[in-house]
Amino acid sequence: MSTRKSTIAVSAIAASLLLALSACAPDPADPGKTTGTGTGTGSAAPTADVKPGCEDYAVYGDLSGKTVSIYTSIVELEGEDQKESYKQFEECTGATIDYEGSREFEDQLPIRIEAGNAPDIAYLPQPGLLKTLVANYPGKVIAASEGTAANVDKFFSPSWKDYGTVDGTFYAAPLGANMKSFVWYNPGIFTEKGYAIPTTWDEMLALTDKIAADYPDSKPWCAGIESGGATGWPATDWVEDVMLRTAGPDVYDKWVSHEIPFNDPQVVAALDAVGAILKDPARVNGGFGDVKSIATTPWTDGGLPIIPEEGAAPKCFLHRAANFYQNNWPKGTTVAEDGDVFAFYLPGKTADDKPVLGGGEFVAAFRDAPEVAAFQAFLASDTWANAKAKATEGGGWVSANSGLDVNNLATDFDKLAASVLGDKNSVIRFDASDLMPAEVGAGSFWKEMVKFFSEDKSSQAVADAIEKTWP
Repeated sequence: MSTRKSTIAVSAIAASLLLALSACAPDPADPGKTTGTGTGTGSAAPTADVKPGCEDYAVYGDLSGKTVSIYTSIVELEGEDQKESYKQFEECTGATIDYEGSREFEDQLPIRIEAGNAPDIAYLPQPGLLKTLVANYPGKVIAASEGTAANVDKFFSPSWKDYGTVDGTFYAAPLGANMKSFVWYNPGIFTEKGYAIPTTWDEMLALTDKIAADYPDSKPWCAGIESGGATGWPATDWVEDVMLRTAGPDVYDKWVSHEIPFNDPQVVAALDAVGAILKDPARVNGGFGDVKSIATTPWTDGGLPIIPEEGAAPKCFLHRAANFYQNNWPKGTTVAEDGDVFAFYLPGKTADDKPVLGGGEFVAAFRDAPEVAAFQAFLASDTWANAKAKATEGGGWVSANSGLDVNNLATDFDKLAASVLGDKNSVIRFDASDLMPAEVGAGSFWKEMVKFFSEDKSSQAVADAIEKTWP
């Protein structure tokens, strides 16, 4: 599930980039082609005097008097960081960015589109939402500008562009990103006990058993999947991460698109692998109770027993959660390799096998105008990625933009996440439940994973029940 939804939920642009913002419509004869939005032509070389500090923005031209509206679920402090990252664009181009954040974003966006009040730009937290909007409101989502496509081709791996593409037309560029394939741990305890960071799945299981033997009054793992109306989503992330490791990315893709049924033996095997950890009373649920307690423990609290009370041993030692979990640690917690908590990459079957489960937002345009096209292209650039990193002084934000200078990120942990996400060799797959039909992805998948723990429902029964709900 998208982190944006669930929690509320990667150096300068190459001067050679040309923004060909000629107005044109999607070309059905060439569905793979990205069409431009808006009119006007940008140039890599400044065509007029450029204010000092505005060199990287000259490509967007003079947008004085123009306004671009944004609608997004990114609110509060994160929203303030977003607005801060647009300031130089506004100062250098003369454009005004009208930012509106709302926790009701996903419910209200379709209503606004239907009412003819769509924003110029919307940050979509799920590729599935993009597909729904394109299908339900034909012609309302504007194909991405050529400048946007050029930046995405330059700075993102192909899979990220695929997630913003519907029926062969590229609509939405990736914005921020989440890396979910992390296991949180206590670095001090690892050093004290000589525990090595596991590099394979089997090493991780061996470490699990070692911890269980060393700390008989604690448990190696802790977890929580309670999240109000979205209870169950953290468990779907577990299954998705394990699917990438036990079945591989090709099968994962077939699972998401229903080319194989949800109750395919490979999916059942992944559920079994999850259960081998999270349904083993000897391995969970440190700090909370038995296996059933996973279903009722708030996901925000799931990893907190990793930090021990003074003079005591941790109640648990390992917690699988995404990079955004760093925001859940108590105030004053040092998130660093030599700090109170840190995280390691959830290992694959081999040390060379590095699938990554990710998530993020996508920038869709709803108005065909030069300023909208320019701003959409800017958001896909390395210029913006670095501006956003500098604006996020408290940490907790990364991007898959390979042009992001990780030194601009606030924390070592953000740098670690960005280095993996921005590596074009990483095999990244988007959160499956965000890609599946809502009846499954935000419905039966969540609910059945709750039963997986609360009722000890078997892997096969869970998979069968979910398959029956596939529309």
